[in-house]
Amino acid sequence: MIKASSFTALLFIFASSFANAHIMLDQAYAREMAPNAKTSAIFANIHNHSDDDRLLVSASSPRADRVELHGHSMQNGMMKMRKVENIAIAKNGVVSLKPGGLHIMLFDLKSRLKEGESIDLSLHFANGDVIEHLVPVKTVMNGMAMDSDHKH
Repeated sequence: MIKASSFTALLFIFASSFANAHIMLDQAYAREMAPNAKTSAIFANIHNHSDDDRLLVSASSPRADRVELHGHSMQNGMMKMRKVENIAIAKNGVVSLKPGGLHIMLFDLKSRLKEGESIDLSLHFANGDVIEHLVPVKTVMNGMAMDSDHKH
């Protein structure tokens, strides 16, 4: 027989997993760092399979001391990267985090990101949900992520 407290804990874990199953990432990758780089970025498609709009309010990773949500905007004829307070993901919608658009910036990295490794990423939503994801590090050439098994 399961004790009441154990049953409650299992129920909470199941409910949390079910709620988080509505948000999914695909094509996620972190940009490999050049030798002199001090920052990196994470790109992905974030799918919201729920019937409610979702608001991504922050992200975190144990590999970086500071993680920010960022976007690009045109100001005085120049493209500028700026921190954004949140990223809205419409119900049953998808948001693409990509170079030149919305993305997640990693600052004050504890070590250089190298192709072939993966980093932990946590996405924090306004409703209190946190989604954990393991993000592979990829080399980026001409704005496109290259898989390590890419052949010419």
